[in-house]
Amino acid sequence: MSVFDGLGIQKEVKLAQGTIRYHEAGQGEPILFIHGFLVNSALWRKVVPDLAKNFRCIAPDLPLGGHSIPMEANADLTPPGVAKLIADFMAALDLKNVTIVGNDSGGALSQLLITRHPERIKQLVLTNCDCFENFVPPLVVAFQLLPYIPGSIFSMGWLLKFGFFQKLFGKIVAKYPVEEAVLKAYFTPASQSKEVRRDIRKFLKGVSNHYTLEAATHFKDFNQPVLIVWAKKDWLFPRKYAERLVKAFPNAKLSYVDNSLAFVPEDQPQFLAEQIETFIGVGVRS
Repeated sequence: MSVFDGLGIQKEVKLAQGTIRYHEAGQGEPILFIHGFLVNSALWRKVVPDLAKNFRCIAPDLPLGGHSIPMEANADLTPPGVAKLIADFMAALDLKNVTIVGNDSGGALSQLLITRHPERIKQLVLTNCDCFENFVPPLVVAFQLLPYIPGSIFSMGWLLKFGFFQKLFGKIVAKYPVEEAVLKAYFTPASQSKEVRRDIRKFLKGVSNHYTLEAATHFKDFNQPVLIVWAKKDWLFPRKYAERLVKAFPNAKLSYVDNSLAFVPEDQPQFLAEQIETFIGVGVRS
């Protein structure tokens, strides 16, 4: 049984930047799930089944390291470039009135998306994620140095093969154990493909909190509803960032999560799905 089974049918769409593989389930208003660095759509495998009963759920594998199809060699994979790729993806699928759900660095990309390409977006949900000056968190800032160290990206690909590293990653981002099959789904592409590692290098070289700080200056202009679903005791993204986010948007609500670290979709998927469903149904102001 594949870790992607709960996400629905696997599809592909060709963009100028390359081919994006994605999963789709359900019908109705569209929800687009944005994962973060080194993972893929499997992050949402426990959230989508509940929401697909009433909504059209779309979970792409973005070129952030867990993607099995490398991008074109000339693709712009800086954070603004990936945000543009997501906008192009929505346009290619002709998605309208979309609810964006972002986690981890996918949350940072979602912030760039709503401030640079808001046309198709109805509302936003952010779980624990990079924001403001915290892009990337101090605990993982060493990753930003890898593109500048000769051979380091290759070495990272070698390291990602080992169960010890995979389990360590899982313990950093999730309170409860992440299944071995899911970790392998995250790390196998980068461990096997030099082109995927090339994509990783391009993204890491582009990461800068300049982008998230600049996006934050435009939050006041995003009048659509925003829901912040934040794990209280996460060391990567402390709750002070949730409090800043909810104050920065003119129409936002904050809901705290117990018994979870940064990967809320992993630790508390049912709670997150319930929060999203209620949010889409009633919005913030009502």
